[in-house]
Order: sequence, then C-alpha cells, then structure tokens
Amino acid sequence: MPGAEIDYLADTAVYPYGEQDDAFLTERIVSLVRDAVARLHPDAVVVACNTASTLALTALRGACPVPVIGCVPPIRWAARLSRTRVIGLLATKATVRRPYVASLQAQFAPDCTLIAHGARHLADSAESVFRGAMADPALIRRELAGLFGHPDGGKIDAVALGCTHYTFLMDTFREASPAGVAWLDPAEAVAKQTAAVLGVHPGTRKGGAAGSGQAWFTAQPDEQSRLETGLRRFGYGGFSLWQVPSTRVSAG
Repeated sequence: MPGAEIDYLADTAVYPYGEQDDAFLTERIVSLVRDAVARLHPDAVVVACNTASTLALTALRGACPVPVIGCVPPIRWAARLSRTRVIGLLATKATVRRPYVASLQAQFAPDCTLIAHGARHLADSAESVFRGAMADPALIRRELAGLFGHPDGGKIDAVALGCTHYTFLMDTFREASPAGVAWLDPAEAVAKQTAAVLGVHPGTRKGGAAGSGQAWFTAQPDEQSRLETGLRRFGYGGFSLWQVPSTRVSAG
C-alpha cells in the first residue's frame, strides 16, 4: 500500500521494552495505543514489536475499537522450511523467556528442536545502522554464537527473527552465519495481513501521497539529525514528541 497514511509511534521513553517489567509494560502499551487510536483515528493498529505483541496483544484487542495486527516470531514458517528439524530463534531476552514462544513451538513446531537466543545488544546495533552506521561484525558474531555455538547449532537450517529491529541487520546475519541457513523476517507477512484486514490489495494506494503520515516519539531520541535522515528514507519529514497521558514514564 504505497499510498497508505502511516503514523509511526515509538515509545522511546522506556526503550528497550525487553528490559521492562511485564505488568508495567502491559499497562503502558494498552494506555499508549488506546490514546493513539483516540487521537489519530487509524483504520488499524500494527504492533511492530515482538515483545509488545507476545505480552499485550490480547489486552490491546480488547481495548481498541479497530483491528490490531501483531508481530510474533515466525516459528511456524521456520518449521515448514526446516529439513533438519532444528530451528533457531533470535530475539530479545524478554521475548525468548515468555510462555508465548513455548506455545508457538508446541502448536506449530512440536517435532523441531528450537534453539533460542536472547540478545541484549542487537537492537541497539540496529538502531545505529538505521542512523547510517556500520554494524559491528564482532558483536554480530558473538550474538550468533548463542545459536550456532549450541551443541546442536550446526544443524540449524532456519532462523526466525523475533525482534523487528533486526530487519536492519539481515545482511550481516547472513554474512556471519553458515551457508544454507534461511533467515526469516516476518515483516512482509505482517504487511500482507494488514492489507488483508483493511480489504486492500498489496500494491494499491490507500490514503494520500506515498509515505504520508507522521512519526512520533515519547522521548527525545539519541542522534536526532541522523535519525531524521533514516526516517526520511521512509517518507517522514521529521518527528514530533508524543505527550504521554500517564505520569509513569519508567518502571522504577
């Protein structure tokens, strides 16, 4: 939907979500998204965060008057592709430890061995790459060792991405991993599902000019000028600060 009007809201005040308390996050996410729906009047909400989706998707759907599309680790996709029946999951520590991931495996990949690695620093690296920096190959290798350094890691033939930040690191993941490993980013599937929910065929226009919409942040982000350069690649002219209705900005 190249003409869709997409407002982007980043909760930078409590970044990264993966390091926050679950109860605090659930309340925070529901409050923030409900306020955004009331102020922006969208046709749908895409929760472009695995931590938020695995934690608060049910609560969000109960609180919002519009469809809510989540983003969860593509474990089912990995199981469909795998020949060795050993699959990997690269995500944040919070996503890896949540029962939702175990439920996905039990439901969609019961005959697979799932090797999951919770990475703390990859989201930060992705933020830097979005701002124009080069990824640190040594950091990438250290994090991927959490998958391929596992006793059964040599059998992994498909890795599911469990963090939406990691899209910007896909090339470095492929370069640093063994040959033949499929890296699975659910972004396109989420986009297609959003189009289906809205009743729009992918590729058609909905809304105004390409890239219309506003970018919002709940706190002043780092390296503002470099961030704005990255945002312009996605059609945003800059960003504005979002006034959070709650006075509770952090977990403690």
